[in-house]
Amino acid sequence: MDARKLTEAISVAPQITPEDIAAIKEAGFRAIICNRPDGEGADQPTFEEIEMAARAAGIEARYIPIVGGMVRDEDARTFGRALTELPGPVLAYCRSGTRSTTLWALCKAPEMDVSAILATAKAAGYDMGGVVRRIVNGGKTPTTTGDAKFDVVIVGGGAGGISVASSLRARNRDISIAVIDPADIHYYQPGWTMVGAGIFDPATTARTMGSLIPRGVHWIKSAVAAFEPANDAVILDGCRVVTYDRLIVCPGLKLDWQKVEGLVDTLGKNGVTSNYRYDLAPYTWDLVQGLKSGRALFTQPPMPIKCAGAPQKAMYLSADHWFRTGVLKDIDVQFMNAGGVLFGVKDFVPALMEYVRKYDATLNYFHNLVAVDGAGKTATFEVTEPGQEPRRVTVEYDMMHVCPPQTAPDFIRVSPLADAVGWVDVDPSTLRHKTYENIWSLGDVMNAPNAKTAAAARIQAPVVAANVAADIAGHSPEGSYNGYGSCPLTVERGKIVLAEFGYGGVLLPSFPKWVIDGTKPTRAAWWLKEQLLPPVYWSAMLKGREWMAKPERITDDGAVVS
Repeated sequence: MDARKLTEAISVAPQITPEDIAAIKEAGFRAIICNRPDGEGADQPTFEEIEMAARAAGIEARYIPIVGGMVRDEDARTFGRALTELPGPVLAYCRSGTRSTTLWALCKAPEMDVSAILATAKAAGYDMGGVVRRIVNGGKTPTTTGDAKFDVVIVGGGAGGISVASSLRARNRDISIAVIDPADIHYYQPGWTMVGAGIFDPATTARTMGSLIPRGVHWIKSAVAAFEPANDAVILDGCRVVTYDRLIVCPGLKLDWQKVEGLVDTLGKNGVTSNYRYDLAPYTWDLVQGLKSGRALFTQPPMPIKCAGAPQKAMYLSADHWFRTGVLKDIDVQFMNAGGVLFGVKDFVPALMEYVRKYDATLNYFHNLVAVDGAGKTATFEVTEPGQEPRRVTVEYDMMHVCPPQTAPDFIRVSPLADAVGWVDVDPSTLRHKTYENIWSLGDVMNAPNAKTAAAARIQAPVVAANVAADIAGHSPEGSYNGYGSCPLTVERGKIVLAEFGYGGVLLPSFPKWVIDGTKPTRAAWWLKEQLLPPVYWSAMLKGREWMAKPERITDDGAVVS
């Protein structure tokens, strides 16, 4: 017997036999549902044989036969009623378990998130892609598809989505483009570090989405529920369907606040803050100004995260304020890093370590935040040092800046577009999907081994636009991405270590050393971050003006030309 758990209440299995009943009983099942019609296979026991053996073992049995590939809406309702009427846990079976899983998915659709249903089925080894539209439609067969069709559909209206829409439209104004995003507001997230240090006004980091969608591009204000790449379709909440000739996927990533026990309940109070949220960054500055003594924790979760330097940027700018106001000597600064290095590219570590020493900050590696007690002002970390048994330590704090765990959005992780760990699976050079040739991805959601930063998206957008435009024209890919990413590490107010690098940690400076030496703190880099980058973001990147962002070109013989 191969029982695969969906929930505590139900498991599914391929065809069982009367001889399996003893093991089913021992496993704790109290009821069986047969979803395979008698006579479907020559070697198949009848339901009556199964039922007799089950009753003899004190297990209830019910017959809800489903013809393969013909699960009706009423069948799902019947299955749902059986789950409420029968004693649990229940084992449902058919030939392979797929029909039973499909019935469960459809009957749970009205009360369970589609991503959770797909993920649960996938974990049990079943792909529900064939009924995803019905799941999105509350378990019912859609009566109309409501299809809208575009030459290019872009999922996500963040830095990557708006930029690639503008760059693509600048290349070809004759194609129809749609951007799908439910958000009303678009944020300049790189500015939130500066908000948390009292340098930027939070209002300057936000604009309405409608004001940024390029002219001539359709904005579909909806959330994506699922993908059907085999049908060139995106399914929206409410079961509306948008089809495409080419798809660009860039919805960003998910901040998984819920993954840390107690964190959601204490964010924005009890001294717990984060520059990863627009509404919390001002609270960071309030806490920094108010702290005169005690312990300040700054956490960093396992990689990957957006802007890998952001957790320590918050630490440096906070400690710089305490240094300038003369209270740093009374504050215990602790950096709690789930990883084993301060920064992933070694060339920038010496400059950063100078500031670690200046601020007398303690570096705690392999410390991953797993729980917060806001009222008690304690944080619990799982410590997984190499060669040692994992252990947990609880640390008291007066202020804590949290960088949340991060993952691909749920609707991406359970989709056919995802790799084994949930990121969109692309070629790291062309950013084209490895399986679906009419799909591309950029930004934080895809699996190329680059830093997840807005600066990376600024370079990726022209690459994707060039390659999509080339594909529309019937040409081979024309743009190549070298893994460029930039992390302006704000080590003190007025100085930045401008880390610029590509695949493999190769340094990719934008300026000569005499202008900005990226391995050292400079005032020029601070001016770039404070004065130049915001207008470049709003007025160049999002407008498709590819200043210092022209893609490297792939020649006919496959060579890359800068």
